[in-house]
Amino acid sequence: MRTHDVQWGILGAGRIARVFAAELAAAGLRVAAVAARDGDRAARFARETGIARSHGSYEALVADPDVDAVYVATPQPFHSEHALLAIEAGRAVLVEKSFTADAPSAERLVAAARSRSVFLMEAMWTRFLPTFAELRAELARGAVGELTGVVTHHFQKLDDSPTGRHYDPALGGGAVADLGVYGISCAFHLLGPPHRITVTGSATPSGVDTSASVLMRHAGGTTSTTLTGMDTPGPNSAAVIGTEGWIELDPYWFTSTGFTVYDAGRPGRLVRRYDPPATAGRGLHFQALEVERCLRAGVPESPLAPLDESVAVMRALDEIRAGVLAAAEPEPASAGRR
Repeated sequence: MRTHDVQWGILGAGRIARVFAAELAAAGLRVAAVAARDGDRAARFARETGIARSHGSYEALVADPDVDAVYVATPQPFHSEHALLAIEAGRAVLVEKSFTADAPSAERLVAAARSRSVFLMEAMWTRFLPTFAELRAELARGAVGELTGVVTHHFQKLDDSPTGRHYDPALGGGAVADLGVYGISCAFHLLGPPHRITVTGSATPSGVDTSASVLMRHAGGTTSTTLTGMDTPGPNSAAVIGTEGWIELDPYWFTSTGFTVYDAGRPGRLVRRYDPPATAGRGLHFQALEVERCLRAGVPESPLAPLDESVAVMRALDEIRAGVLAAAEPEPASAGRR
């Protein structure tokens, strides 16, 4: 593989693929090709985004000799299948979050990448943003003392139409995998894996989780609370709490946003304000830069998104979704698509 000018292939031609293509182009990164099952759709996508080449099959994309790294942007239930295509072709892979449909699929995907010595990473883009780099630096400096907890909220009223994917179990619909994963992943990132998970929530009659309240106990008595829902608007805030203060992230906390550090006073005193550098778009290119950095350095996995953690997060998501469905009183049929 080239050690300069890493060239990307985009597998899938949906909305998030379009955002990814635009943000890589704006950052000066190179996209060589795009693929969709429908060749006309792929050609239209390439034409509209300025990509030189399109393919009418995913197999053709991963076989393209000009493609070094593949971004898998298909719906979650197909992540494992499509990432395996790229792994078997020896291409580095960035897989859109949530990593796979379930933990066993994640385990198989990681085993395949490691057995073939192919780079693989989950596209949990939030942790690669300058905001989270600065947050980690504050925590390393002991800005809030010893960590005691993380609180996140992620609510959006998502499309519940018959043609939408969010309420379709066959397309990986559900609030936990689409929205709650941000808070769950953040808790893993900052506190490590939990040893106890308590959950409640709501679901549709078809078994799609629409909201969840998740309390996790981590090492050293630390806790995380994740509140999420896709059937109603709500807050999108977060806080990292320590023995000597706390850090409050601005809404929308999982994007390129600012934060404020407070001390442990009563009331807390503002210690420091951080505002991120101006960035065009959402900042999806930062995760691509991490992939390229790892490839040039010959690093088999990203230290910011280790594969064992992605698998562990999937195990937690499986447990949380099962807990929601077990605890929930299904919503009336009118509350969401059946």
